[in-house]
Amino acid sequence: QVQLVESGGGLVQAGASLRLSCAASGRTFGRYAMGWFRQAPGKEREIVAGISWSGGSKYYADSVKGRFTISRDNAKNTVYLQMNTLKPEDTAVYYCAARASTVLGIVGGEYAYWGQGTQVTVSS
Repeated sequence: QVQLVESGGGLVQAGASLRLSCAASGRTFGRYAMGWFRQAPGKEREIVAGISWSGGSKYYADSVKGRFTISRDNAKNTVYLQMNTLKPEDTAVYYCAARASTVLGIVGGEYAYWGQGTQVTVSS
């Protein structure tokens, strides 16, 4: 079992930055690829970014490329999502997820463990 707890969400104005954190506990964190997903009201969940267990491979959705950065610190069992130049369309609940593989995945069904989510609201 892996338990995931997100933090760092909030209400910001367009153009601002936020950093989300996801603290993991349970089994060896370093052997799990991690991902950040989001779900806006009335929309399907979508992947935002993914990272392999080593941190050597990363994936970003086209909508966030150049603005968001995913990283991880396996010594701290934590994965981060740095979000810059936020837009109103980034408003969503953001979820951290862990995949029981060293290889990152981009489909939600590939992830076995999920956090409870953290709300990000960007006003115009």
